[in-house]
Amino acid sequence: MSVKVSPLIRLTDSVQYVKGIGPVRAEALQEVGVSTVEDLLYYFPRRYLDRRSVSPIRDLRIGEQATVLGRVTGKGMKYARRRKFFQVTIGDDGGTLNCVWFRGFEWIQDRFQVGDRVAVHGKVEFYKQMQMVHPDFDLMDQDEDPLHTGKIVPLYPGTAGLKATGLDSRRFRRVIRDLWERLAPIPDLFTDAFRHQQSLPALEESLQQIHAPDDDSSYGQAAHRLKFDEHFFLQLLMAVRRRSLDALPGRKFPELGPLVRQIYRSLPYRLTNAQVRVMREIRGDFQAGRMMNRLLQGDVGSGKTVLALLAAAIVVGKQAQVAVMAPTEILAGQHYRAFTALCANVDLSLALLTGSTPKEERQTILQKLRDGELSLVIGTHALIQKDVAFKDLALMIVDEQHRFGVVQRGQLMEKGVYPHVLAMTATPIPRTLAITYHGDMDISVLDELPGNRAGVITTVIQPDQLDETYQLMRREVELGHQCFLVYPVITESEKGDLKAASAGYAHLKKKVFPDIGMGFLHGRMKGPDKEQVMTAFLARETHILIATTVIEVGIDVPNATVMVVENAERFGLTQLHQLRGRIGRGSLKGRCVLIQRGGGDESAQRLAILERTSDGFEIADQDLKLRGHGELFGARQHGYEKMRMADLANDGPIIRVARQAAFALIRHDPNLDQREHRPLKQVLIDKYRQQLDFVTIS
Repeated sequence: MSVKVSPLIRLTDSVQYVKGIGPVRAEALQEVGVSTVEDLLYYFPRRYLDRRSVSPIRDLRIGEQATVLGRVTGKGMKYARRRKFFQVTIGDDGGTLNCVWFRGFEWIQDRFQVGDRVAVHGKVEFYKQMQMVHPDFDLMDQDEDPLHTGKIVPLYPGTAGLKATGLDSRRFRRVIRDLWERLAPIPDLFTDAFRHQQSLPALEESLQQIHAPDDDSSYGQAAHRLKFDEHFFLQLLMAVRRRSLDALPGRKFPELGPLVRQIYRSLPYRLTNAQVRVMREIRGDFQAGRMMNRLLQGDVGSGKTVLALLAAAIVVGKQAQVAVMAPTEILAGQHYRAFTALCANVDLSLALLTGSTPKEERQTILQKLRDGELSLVIGTHALIQKDVAFKDLALMIVDEQHRFGVVQRGQLMEKGVYPHVLAMTATPIPRTLAITYHGDMDISVLDELPGNRAGVITTVIQPDQLDETYQLMRREVELGHQCFLVYPVITESEKGDLKAASAGYAHLKKKVFPDIGMGFLHGRMKGPDKEQVMTAFLARETHILIATTVIEVGIDVPNATVMVVENAERFGLTQLHQLRGRIGRGSLKGRCVLIQRGGGDESAQRLAILERTSDGFEIADQDLKLRGHGELFGARQHGYEKMRMADLANDGPIIRVARQAAFALIRHDPNLDQREHRPLKQVLIDKYRQQLDFVTIS
């Protein structure tokens, strides 16, 4: 009689065929991005429980984070001060601990039974006795006893949807353990020689150890390998893109030309040393005979706009055309006004094209672009409409480029023949982030502010200090200056936030500043209405501008001296730094007041960073550690894979090694044609197809 052997499971198989999952749980797993067996293996534990991390209840200290392992001795709904909550009491040999949930207990209360072994993790507090409020928890199997065996137990991230199907950490551990018994061998993407050179363990071994580490050393090696993989493929993408971009021909513009000299002589200030250095770098690109692909990053007020104009003037001086694309109409309008002012005595034809441009004026602009009568156009997404055509687009300048997707930038590039690309951002980017997401670009940094900047003093206050802030605003207005007050409508679709901002404006106008001209600006307003509000503020017809984060970039009002930010704890540090960059831009000292209404000590410590420093790069580094790269710099816009193990804030050494290895590999095998490199090529094609624009690898 023959014994039926179950077929091996492969990485590409649906996760529903894994023992212990099935169709219903497979559907629940899709909500966390797990569809295949490979996805399941890369669904890593969020932390681990080992004997060194478990605290006996008798040793707990108030205010500290702790992990406790014990048995459920009681549970039930409790009532206090007209409020109900769910309480679970757990105990070990040395005492008891209450775990309390004030919300979400509809599904939590069914998870516990008296006698269950449970691990809880959270901040220790004291109310009548030791307790944790809303702790993380994991139910343990009866035989899982890390205190006595020393076993390291993985604890997996979960959602209500997953737990509703029984997919908690206990079942995940069983599923992963059983999976290895039926899983086909996992091929390694790297050759033995490459792994030896980079001191990397095998991929299969690393995946096994990340789910069930033997010890700290085994975990460290596995984590290093999996981090390296993520960084290596992003750097490989950058190396491939860089090779392809370097191969593209670029128009040569070897001479400055009279137009640049005229603009330079008319500037009301001298360029900083940093501006001179960056201008030389841009000129070097224009002389190289290949397509420029440069990112210009500089703090708010460092002088990027004038460099963009000078670069444009070099191109326009040779009768070619330039397009400047900005993410918002306000920023596009700001650039148009700045360029117009700097070119007041220069023969340079330019126009503004946005969604609000009147139809008749738009048709005139389009005709002049086609005929070559218009040298420079500044606009928004309106520039990439199908009916926009250029006679000879040779340079595109993209401001706040992380706000545009790859496709949008590509659509503008297609309107010329390999036009030079100068991208700009006012968000200082930490080096690890720059070489990860912009590693295919040359990077110029403006690390010097003009000497005529008065600067900004930043203060964090509580709501009970608001009257002092309003008095400060009134004093500045009486001196002839202007003020901003910003509300946290992070995205304009948040109707509740916008309603709060509107209510705040109405209150201030009626009760606090009834005798002072005020304006209200938000992202859901129509273009002409925004323009009317901004024009009135620029003309000093209004003295206080209530706004949402639509003013984060692009508004240059040298007369503005006060920036007040409501609910500052809801903003990222970099965003707050951008906002305060709207003031102190001239010879007048700026005051930035951050109103903290929540977040406790943690938010207070975070906001204190802005009181301490005005160094944009230091602030960006802190923001990266606190908020993550995706939220900060538009990683979603780039469409890059979500990082499962990598940590851009702390992986600098790994990133540098991975970059060196990836670029060396592409120099050796530019198209990844060698047999041992084909698996790497396939990963690039499968996972980074969207980013392989202008790349001849497939």
